[in-house]
Amino acid sequence: MAKRIVESFIDDIDGSDAEGTTRFALDGTNYEIDLSGSNREKLEKALAPFIAKARPVRAERGVRGRRGGGVSARAVSREKATEIRRWAKAQGLPVSERGRIAASVVEQYEQAH
Repeated sequence: MAKRIVESFIDDIDGSDAEGTTRFALDGTNYEIDLSGSNREKLEKALAPFIAKARPVRAERGVRGRRGGGVSARAVSREKATEIRRWAKAQGLPVSERGRIAASVVEQYEQAH
């Protein structure tokens, strides 16, 4: 027995058949919307003057720990690192005065705040 599974997209603007999903981002929030060809063209036309003047930004890549997988290390600013060290010392956690702060300490700090 054969099966055919068909996935169809419905335009989120007008309910017509959509060609697929369009993804975009604004102010750090990612969005996606299913659009027909004509509505995608409308979106592109509306954004064109802004895109023409904008600067492209490379996507930030996560930093992995030496062991790979698991909790990824997070780069922190100097100010935040100082704050995390102060907090960790107050909690009795081992933390060095300089260098990388252990991912587990950063994680505990973020959970507490």
